[in-house]
Amino acid sequence: MDKKTVSFTQMKDGTKEEYLLLQELEKPYLNLTADRILDELRRQGSASLEGYKINRLQHGLQAATRAQNDGADIDWIIGALLHDIGDGLAPQNHDRFSAEVIRPFVRWDVAWVVEHHGIFQMLYYAHHYNWDENARDQFKDHPCFANCAAFCERWDQSSFDPDYDMLPLEHFEPMLREVFARKAYDPAVLRDGFVSTLTA
Repeated sequence: MDKKTVSFTQMKDGTKEEYLLLQELEKPYLNLTADRILDELRRQGSASLEGYKINRLQHGLQAATRAQNDGADIDWIIGALLHDIGDGLAPQNHDRFSAEVIRPFVRWDVAWVVEHHGIFQMLYYAHHYNWDENARDQFKDHPCFANCAAFCERWDQSSFDPDYDMLPLEHFEPMLREVFARKAYDPAVLRDGFVSTLTA
């Protein structure tokens, strides 16, 4: 049986029927988003940045474990798990890349924190490079400033310990699948303008 394909070679020439066909054919691919993210996390367990005592998967698992142990809700836990998911393809702007992965499916404040955690993390190391360790202060009046500072202090900068008792990826998989099964950009999920607390 022939695969269904559109006839156009330029998007501007597509018909409504063809775009409806593409929309229908895209659904199975969208439904596999969680699987692709899990594959990338597993890849981070074997191919990671050099020099650290742990790999990027372990770092994410530690951050997520710390978030769960602090009583954080599912959005914060998945945000912690995936805050560095962009390292593989976008190491220079992994924070923004990672935020875009989760943005359609989590509260806006969680996505904002993940998007900006890179500049907030500079507090801990920038002085060693003669960079501005207080670069995050440009956001001092943002409603998510305190959450981002706490995210970095409690869950990110502290999660490079090979002896930390982190939970395995299998523990977080059901939560990840639940989050990525949500309707993308659902206003009831995003809760634009609402600032949650990191812990219960």
